[in-house]
Amino acid sequence: MRFNKTFLRSFTVYANDLDAFIPEFWAQEALAVLEESLVAANLVHRDFENTLAQMGDTVNCRRPNRFEPYRKDLTDNVTIQDATAVNVPVKLDQHVHTSFLIRDGEESKSMTDLIDFYIRPAVQGMARWTDRMVLGQYGQFVKNSAGKLGGLTGSTAKDYIIAARKKAEDLLWPDETRPLIVNPDAEAALLSTDLFVSSEKAGNSTALESANMGRKFGFQFLQTQQMGNIADGVNTTKGGAINNASGYPAGTGTVTVDAFTGAVANGEWVSVGGHPARITAHVETLGNTTQITFIPVLPFAVADNDVVKSYTAGAVNNAAGYAAGWSKAIAVDTFTVAPQVGQMVTFIAAPTASDPIYTVIGKDVSTTSITLDRPLEAAIADNATVNIGPAGDYSFSFMRDAIALVVRPLAAPKAGTGARSAVVNFNGLSMRAVITYNGDKQGHLVTLDFLAGIKVLDSSFGLVMLG
Repeated sequence: MRFNKTFLRSFTVYANDLDAFIPEFWAQEALAVLEESLVAANLVHRDFENTLAQMGDTVNCRRPNRFEPYRKDLTDNVTIQDATAVNVPVKLDQHVHTSFLIRDGEESKSMTDLIDFYIRPAVQGMARWTDRMVLGQYGQFVKNSAGKLGGLTGSTAKDYIIAARKKAEDLLWPDETRPLIVNPDAEAALLSTDLFVSSEKAGNSTALESANMGRKFGFQFLQTQQMGNIADGVNTTKGGAINNASGYPAGTGTVTVDAFTGAVANGEWVSVGGHPARITAHVETLGNTTQITFIPVLPFAVADNDVVKSYTAGAVNNAAGYAAGWSKAIAVDTFTVAPQVGQMVTFIAAPTASDPIYTVIGKDVSTTSITLDRPLEAAIADNATVNIGPAGDYSFSFMRDAIALVVRPLAAPKAGTGARSAVVNFNGLSMRAVITYNGDKQGHLVTLDFLAGIKVLDSSFGLVMLG
């Protein structure tokens, strides 16, 4: 659903009218740009109520239980199942905002110029952040994977998509159209096959005219630059290989390796023949790793000499550590190469299946700082390991009820503060515009913001197609 532009133009604003700083207009136009710029955030469960909230509030989302059919004989009573739903608490812990200054004299621009010069780029940045926040949850579904890292090509594309479809069926997904969100590299690999570009196979001309990938095998293919695309050869790694003439079957969690120089560490992410996992134990011979144990176990067989690559961890660099709920940048050190946007991150040296898996979403990522897709679920101490996920393409498919994006409107500033503000809500989204005058900088300060929280509702309703 898109905004009715007539609704957005309900205010008459003239080109050189100082009342161009009508906060209702800025909020409405900003919300229109946000809604039309979102990709992933338009596909998940959006929980919205027009109730003012503040940072840290908790909202209880409802996750419906699944029903099971039963048989009965003619004289049997029906089997009654409780129509209940599980409460899933979601904390409103992400205050997303963009602020900019319109200096004296610039307010004489036409409203069209103000929109194009300020609102559109400001809100498109907020949309990118929100989509990264949603797509960053892929790490919590990577245990439900199909394909292999580094293996997606035109010749393997069809097999990978079919494997992803099989995984969705194994997870008992409803028979509905399922979005499959890919990054530009994965899209390029898919478009290199006739499956998407041959007119008799694509099924419509738009696939040829505009690279609109459309629907294949029950998936609706969507491309966005915000989906994880972790370049190979960038991060610091240790390389080895499977050392077993007969290879290892699916279900294996311990493998013998060779060609490593030095030792790996517990908690580090590793790619085992294209399977992303975390090391739980390792054995060295003469100082070099010769065996690793990892979780999750192999979902497919690996052969002798298949590549095994571990990713060197960094460390938290803050004497006080960080408390649960920390939502801003995290200082790190010991990295010689910066983690990448979209890369998975864990802080556990002794991994378990229930550990929180984050992703890097901030463009300010460096060897000394990372920003995550959501606030910390648990406290981390100074010098805690910062484990980064393997390189490769990660394409994310999910049902709407896999993830909840909770949005709430923010309260207007108190009267008498000199601020003009408005809050606009539409289609499960909210936007507040606050306009003040900054005497030091001689201009109007405009802040566009909203309050949000994100949470996985059902871990069986998402999967990752590796590539």
